Amino acid sequence: MGETTSGESDATGRPAPVRVAAIASLTPLEELEADPFLVDSRSQHAMCARWAAERGYVVTRELLVRGLRPDHRALWADVEAGQVDLFVAPSHRVLERALSSVEEFTAECARRGVRVETAGHAEPSYDAQMKARVHRRLSMPTAGYDGR
Repeated sequence: MGETTSGESDATGRPAPVRVAAIASLTPLEELEADPFLVDSRSQHAMCARWAAERGYVVTRELLVRGLRPDHRALWADVEAGQVDLFVAPSHRVLERALSSVEEFTAECARRGVRVETAGHAEPSYDAQMKARVHRRLSMPTAGYDGR
């Protein structure tokens, strides 16, 4: 931690910001009552974006996955292309839902020299109105509803 640049420079010669891939869990709408935060991928990505912004990092990729294998190409394509320097998820429990094996993923990150972090911010408390907004957003994505 504490590293603030990716080791490269931007067009002005300043160090380029650390590029972050934000990981959120793809959790079915049916689980909204039991665990609204895991269903609310928008809030998960927002938490990651806030974490990145607090450090001067920039989110360059948002991943929305469930039970993804740690060797899946979707995780590593941007790393291999030099477009991602670290992964962040809102919490360890989100990682546990998003990936088939957090241990194998963190081992692969270590092998590749890529950091993996958790934002560690408190999850929002969901009242009935917040759950209803999440439900509308996820159940009517093609009806022109923008999530507000």
